[in-house]
Amino acid sequence: MGLNLLHSNDHTGAYPKSWYAATATSLAPFPALSGTRRADVCIIGGGYTGLSAALHLAEAGLEVVLLDAHRVGFGASGRNGGQLGSGQRLDQEGLESLMGEPEAQKLWQLGEDAKDLVKSLVAKHKIDCHLKPGVAWTASSKKDVAHLHDYGRHLQDRYGYDQIEILSPEASQKMCPSPDYKGGILDHGAGHLHPLNLALGLARAAAAAGATLHEQSEVLEISEGAEVCVKTAGGEVRANHLILACNGYLGGLNRQVASKVMPINNFVVATEPLGDAVEQVLGRDVAVADSKFVVNYFRLSHDKRLLFGGGESYGYRFPTDIEAVVRKPMTQIFPHLRDVKVDYAWGGTLGITMKRMPYLARLAPNVLSASGYSGHGVGTAIHAGQLMAHAIQGEAEGFNTLSRVPAPTFPGGPSMRSPLLVLAMTWFALRDRLGF
Repeated sequence: MGLNLLHSNDHTGAYPKSWYAATATSLAPFPALSGTRRADVCIIGGGYTGLSAALHLAEAGLEVVLLDAHRVGFGASGRNGGQLGSGQRLDQEGLESLMGEPEAQKLWQLGEDAKDLVKSLVAKHKIDCHLKPGVAWTASSKKDVAHLHDYGRHLQDRYGYDQIEILSPEASQKMCPSPDYKGGILDHGAGHLHPLNLALGLARAAAAAGATLHEQSEVLEISEGAEVCVKTAGGEVRANHLILACNGYLGGLNRQVASKVMPINNFVVATEPLGDAVEQVLGRDVAVADSKFVVNYFRLSHDKRLLFGGGESYGYRFPTDIEAVVRKPMTQIFPHLRDVKVDYAWGGTLGITMKRMPYLARLAPNVLSASGYSGHGVGTAIHAGQLMAHAIQGEAEGFNTLSRVPAPTFPGGPSMRSPLLVLAMTWFALRDRLGF
């Protein structure tokens, strides 16, 4: 079965004590499932994937019931770094060698569609999530800078993508005055936002479109067949179709998905408001991700705090002192913030795959799953929800393109996956420290 992360690190039915939760546009709780319900589609998971699927299916006139074990946006959707990136988690050069250029071109376009979808949903539903343009990729070695510059030109030349600004060492320092960074690229077509407000806005829109949402309704059992039966402690949903949108919180609900998607934890802090000192952190109001294997990612909040994600932790339990875990890489990037006060520190669980590409699968004729966004979920997950909604209505081209991406099984099964990941992450972290 594997460990159920729904209850390992958080309080039942409560958002973590994050800056996002403290500043979210509050949404009244949805009632728990009670009794038997009929639906065209049952969705398990109230993050970006499930909420997007619910919204798009309800707008198409289908009867939708969504179940979440805690609150909508409780998981990675409400805790992440808030970066809306271009393309896929694996870069285009990696996709070209993995899939060939024609498929890589399709996947790039799906990534563009994902960004456009998020931007259009924010505008259409008036979601107040502080969406702003710009994500920079920075590098700590001249070799990595050269690679990023080459990659930026590759996107310009092969994909006709004109949103990349090449950052010289001087331009990089002006944008982000860190002694660690030597240059990079800035993607003006990407963006950053308040992720929990985005999730809550999608939930509001889905409910307004006619979807039925149930919180505090943990799924205990699924019976597949021509009609799917999904059971919780308070009732059951009988539906023609089932969507699994659980990502890192799947637990033992489906072995096939669990063999391809592994949960790992990530950590974020929010400093005190920096006031005039923001210029010493970011000269431009963009998000940043660096080229280290254990990625550091950060941006300024709308109240001028530094939101910094990073640090490594192995095992499924969050460390007792999350602030200390994140402060270490934060002070490597910004030594002058050594004494800055941290007001919030939180962890979250995401799903990763071996290839760092999402795992979309038709598990049975009427059962679809999408997860494993590997840290690139803001656009991809919302798009995957829409693609599954389309697939249920018979338009499966986009879903099928993503489901053709190879998804190797993690070796060793659930019991061995964590130790193997520890070995891999330790090695890559060592590589980062040694600079090769």
